[in-house]
Amino acid sequence: MSDEHELIPLDKLAKVYRKIYSRVQELTREYESEIEKLKAQQDELKNAMKDQMVALGTNSVKTDEGTIILSQKVRYYTDDWDSFKEFVVTNEALDLFERRISQKNMALFLEENPGLVPAGLNSLQDFAVTVRKPTK
Repeated sequence: MSDEHELIPLDKLAKVYRKIYSRVQELTREYESEIEKLKAQQDELKNAMKDQMVALGTNSVKTDEGTIILSQKVRYYTDDWDSFKEFVVTNEALDLFERRISQKNMALFLEENPGLVPAGLNSLQDFAVTVRKPTK
């Protein structure tokens, strides 16, 4: 650590940090609010285009401003995770899951099974600094 950071008292560093944090929060709220409004407008326009294209019976329209494509998307989900997991195991269909480790569940598993570590498991650990408002 450089000497300049050691010369500034920690209470002053915390004060400036909290002030910047508050400003970031404020700007984020403003940004998210504006983005929400714009996305709502886009949704209205998408619905209007969808309605017209369905009425025309077409899935693609080329205009001077861009090509509009109507496509159908399917998303799969389950209301019964226990049955779904049993189905996956029974049918040896592990590829039905996405490749991602549940961080919370992995940490708990390793804590409960300290000698049992999956092959190829890696971890990355780092320090985190948190600054909280003073309690009065």
